[in-house]
Amino acid sequence: MNTAEYLINKLRDFGIFHYFGLPGDFNLNIIYTVQNTPDTEWIGCTNELNAGYAADGYARENGFGALITTYGVGELSAINAIAGSYSENISVIHIVGTPTTEILNSGNIGHHFFQNGNPFCFYEMYKNVTETGAILNRDNAKIEIDRILKIFKKERKPVYIAIPADIATMEIKDKEILLDWYSDEENLSKVVTEISEKLRKSEAPIIVADSLIERFDAKKEFNEFVEKTGIPLCNFLMGKNAVNTKYEKYLGTYFADLENNDVNERLIQSDCPIFAGSIYSDMNTCGMKLDCNINSKIAIYGTYTYINNIKYENVKMSDVFNRLTKAIDYKEYNYKPKLKNEESNNNPPEGDLTIDYFYKRLKEFLNSDDRLYIDTGSYTLGAFNTDFKENVKLNSQIFWNSIGWATPACFGAAVAQKDKNIILVTGEGAHQITALEIGTMLRFGVKPVIIVINNGGYTIERLLSDNMDDKFNDINQMDYPKFARSFKGEIWATSVSTADDFDKALRVTKIMKKLCYIEVIIDKADVPEITKSFLNGIKSKKQTKQKHKKIFDNFKLKEIKDLKFGTTTHKSLHEIENGD
Repeated sequence: MNTAEYLINKLRDFGIFHYFGLPGDFNLNIIYTVQNTPDTEWIGCTNELNAGYAADGYARENGFGALITTYGVGELSAINAIAGSYSENISVIHIVGTPTTEILNSGNIGHHFFQNGNPFCFYEMYKNVTETGAILNRDNAKIEIDRILKIFKKERKPVYIAIPADIATMEIKDKEILLDWYSDEENLSKVVTEISEKLRKSEAPIIVADSLIERFDAKKEFNEFVEKTGIPLCNFLMGKNAVNTKYEKYLGTYFADLENNDVNERLIQSDCPIFAGSIYSDMNTCGMKLDCNINSKIAIYGTYTYINNIKYENVKMSDVFNRLTKAIDYKEYNYKPKLKNEESNNNPPEGDLTIDYFYKRLKEFLNSDDRLYIDTGSYTLGAFNTDFKENVKLNSQIFWNSIGWATPACFGAAVAQKDKNIILVTGEGAHQITALEIGTMLRFGVKPVIIVINNGGYTIERLLSDNMDDKFNDINQMDYPKFARSFKGEIWATSVSTADDFDKALRVTKIMKKLCYIEVIIDKADVPEITKSFLNGIKSKKQTKQKHKKIFDNFKLKEIKDLKFGTTTHKSLHEIENGD
């Protein structure tokens, strides 16, 4: 068995049966191996960035994904996609085919090289966006593959393997390796004991669920713990898929002070908050307004746990919840149940389509267990503030926020989940970046429903700009249905601008047995109310900073002798602002 065969066969154990990427002169041996390995398939994309996004979407549905590129030009085209996977704990292995070992070590500069003569500089770049990586050679190939796969399975982040063309076909021994890892029993016992003691003393605990629960395969154990203990539950935005929304004490999604304020108050006043798998970023928490360092409380991550700022290494999240379920008895806590939205009449109103009706109709359209992929834009928060049917899986790149991600990501998801309905919602600005992947969707026979919101440019940037009509937020308009139909393959495409036509278009997709593509025209100023509130908060901070900058611009030291520490009485900011 050669090196490429060994790696591809080991990745089958991870459930990876599809490889996204582009062919290049240095990775052909690896692609041939994919094609010749039983049950594995090569998925050729239009560019490496899209292939990276598709591998990300595949991993979100499958647990693990794989990307294959060529050296230099290919891997650098994909680095933004891998960076997004790294930020959001998406398990993608990036396999790079490189020139032969002889060429890499010769000192000569070949094509795809930098002029600095360093053939390993791309690997150095990838050290910052992957959990680990290696360039294989004759001495380390088997050892490094095994090491990287162990880390890949444990840390659930991207990893990087560069395989020179001669090493790909080098024979190595197919010796069985143990990829699983186990919790440190001493640390696990300490964690369970300390959390149990805190919960027994607590009168107002709350659990905040987030995406790492799902990433680290702990969803089953987590929900069993929640049900057993009776602790009130909420989630950050990215954690919406991790929770059972039918749980009796589910409080809803945390939107800080923008929406659902009962959750905000409960969390602030809690004497024992438990953060489960949290990614504490501005978008995910709607502004990072919690007045606490989550690691100073109880914060349970995939491979470690913090309690009062003490880190306990090598404890599996699933093991922590499993043990806590056995250790903690049910307790009745006071809580305010989540308010249920009254179902309004969903008959389409007359006139232009609004974002409000868009989400009402989308909620009705989606069935339980559908997959919804939402791109970054002015409409994103509106999706997270919509109570879709149970088990609708909502995916959005909330943390990394790279526009254009969702179109190829939904393609990867459709490859991984061919028996599920995949629905994409993207803005026309984001869509134009990666829209060529529609052709790949048609080539491989996947049939998502694609909805392109055309609101006349970069609307979220318009709302943050000084002027809604700033030209730098414009993009060139195009005939989107005509563009979609320009690819060979079975596709139904239309454009709608009224609520009634949108309603009819969604009804048509239910009977179509092909890829469906809908351009939705919405006014550029029409955004969800929660988005307006969030952006107003950002603009308020921006204006405050500008105001303070102007104040301090007029309060500068002119000479070094003015630095009379200990003798100079400095005015307070309040005195400066008020001219005192």
